[in-house]
Amino acid sequence: MEIFKIQGIGVGKVLKKKKLIPALIMLGDAAIINISFIIAFLLRFEGSFFISNVAQRHFEIYLSNIVTITLIKLVIYYIFGLYKNLWKYASIYEVLQIVGTTVVANTAVVSYMFLTQDPLPRSIFAIVVLLDIALIGGLRFSFRASRSLRDRMGDKGFKKKGQIKQKRSLIIGAGEAGAQVIKELRNHKELNSIPVAVIDDNDEKYGARINGVPVVGDRYHIKKVVEKYRIDEIIIAIPSMQRQEIRGVIEECNKTKCKLKIVPGLSELIDGEVSIQAIREVKIDDLLGREPVKLDMEGIQGYIKDRVVLVTGGGGSIGSELCRQIAAIQPKKLLILDNYENNAYAIQNEIRSTYPEVDLFTIIASVREKERMDEIFATHKPQVVFHAAAHKHVPLMEDNPQEAVKNNIFGTRNVAECADKYGTERFVLISTDKAVNPTNIMGASKRVAEMVIQALDKESNTEFIAVRFGNVLGSNGSVIPLFKEQIEKGGPVTVTHEEVTRYFMTIPEAVQLVVQTGSMAKGGEIFVLDMGEPVKIIDLARNLIRLSGFEPDVDIEIKVVGLRPGEKLYEELLLDGEGLEDTCHEKIFVGKPMYTDFKFLQRELDILWETLDKDGGEIKGYMGKIVPTYKQTAN
Repeated sequence: MEIFKIQGIGVGKVLKKKKLIPALIMLGDAAIINISFIIAFLLRFEGSFFISNVAQRHFEIYLSNIVTITLIKLVIYYIFGLYKNLWKYASIYEVLQIVGTTVVANTAVVSYMFLTQDPLPRSIFAIVVLLDIALIGGLRFSFRASRSLRDRMGDKGFKKKGQIKQKRSLIIGAGEAGAQVIKELRNHKELNSIPVAVIDDNDEKYGARINGVPVVGDRYHIKKVVEKYRIDEIIIAIPSMQRQEIRGVIEECNKTKCKLKIVPGLSELIDGEVSIQAIREVKIDDLLGREPVKLDMEGIQGYIKDRVVLVTGGGGSIGSELCRQIAAIQPKKLLILDNYENNAYAIQNEIRSTYPEVDLFTIIASVREKERMDEIFATHKPQVVFHAAAHKHVPLMEDNPQEAVKNNIFGTRNVAECADKYGTERFVLISTDKAVNPTNIMGASKRVAEMVIQALDKESNTEFIAVRFGNVLGSNGSVIPLFKEQIEKGGPVTVTHEEVTRYFMTIPEAVQLVVQTGSMAKGGEIFVLDMGEPVKIIDLARNLIRLSGFEPDVDIEIKVVGLRPGEKLYEELLLDGEGLEDTCHEKIFVGKPMYTDFKFLQRELDILWETLDKDGGEIKGYMGKIVPTYKQTAN
């Protein structure tokens, strides 16, 4: 009961305060209304006010109507909402509101005086309007000024006893977004964060103040500014900045131990407005320096919209993103095929929730089963197939080569032959850069899958293509989830070799480009995606540790453990002889078909099938005959 009493007292105080402040403002307005008239009379009649009969007669008219004039203005102020605003957050909108309301109120008083045949000189009302705006606005903005003063005192470290120490924020960007971030931080005291300095590369802004916060240098001063102003967190507030520039700014920020946050790019901001909700943690893909993909939607819709589309491996990281993007293009029917029911169930529920209008059918099946694939194609007759089902984990496949061959080679052949048999218009194989000069069985099996669809393309009316790209951030089996898990456990973060490099892109970007390549297909091509610059895995580990708020090799150890079976230091995207030509899309290139003898390949695959009951060494040995560029590693 005591608790409720205490809470009741607190609530009562809040309610009383909420009612008391508007009442005090209204009393202040009543005084201002009449002070304005008195000052207006003094200014209008100068020194003759006390001796001029004309001045005294007009003043007597005002006095006889003083109550009515005051009430008219107060009622209009109330109707126009001047007593509903939180004036400690006042902005330009409230200034315009005061001006408009004051003009309307004085117009109403002039009309009243005219109707009562007691008009006052027009110059009196002109002066009163200006005084009302100045005094009424001044009263209200005194709340804003007092709040700003408290903020400034907070900026200098003044705080009440027992109050949690406020985080000191450095804002990068002295533009509109930076100004909004400063305002948002001040408006949301619960964040316990105060803006103390601004960084901007425009040297013309040095020494200026953005909403009272000084601009103290450019990106190369970040480390010194952090030390001088005792900064706890850095907020990058330049949504229009190119990704490559953001990467450079983040690298400078990483020289400090500050927590990093960022205002998303303009493409991520729905309404272009910056709010506290929009500000997010810096993610590892912000470091890639890759610009948003531009798509030819007309070409994409031309082969997907109103078509029956099948996605194999639809529950995986790439497959599920394919389903999301395809559903947005309004296919006639979307078929999700996966042999793992939990993943298939998850993406099915997501698509049904996000795109309820899409005709969706989920199939639990394995691409290894030819008869089951035949049944599915005969029933649904897909017009477009995205074949993403595959085993991709390199070390696991080195220990289980039979599974890589069954799934990646014979599974691909099963689906491809059904596509040919049932008249599929287009077949897109999701391949990998590990298929180029492979040093592991996974890469070799994906190279054979490419050979299957290239050879079958010459025998079929279906347009078969492959899309080859490198690692995608956050995909199943990628290093990012592993690193995050190791960081959460306190380390060490394990890297196989100091010089290992990989190409990276985000899952949505990779899938956007895959979908785009389908619109370019003529048959038999291997499309290669522009993966940007290769990234050192050890640098990726360091950046991820810093983004998690730790110092590499100080808070979290990085441990080099040696190359895994089948792993090589760097990946390639093109075989010798494939060549590389531009396409109409700046991030998509096309290699020339290199394999066309389907009957010969079939004989080789028949022999390979016979080796599957033998040991892994024999399987890998025969794979070397089918893929001459496959070189097994000694490790």
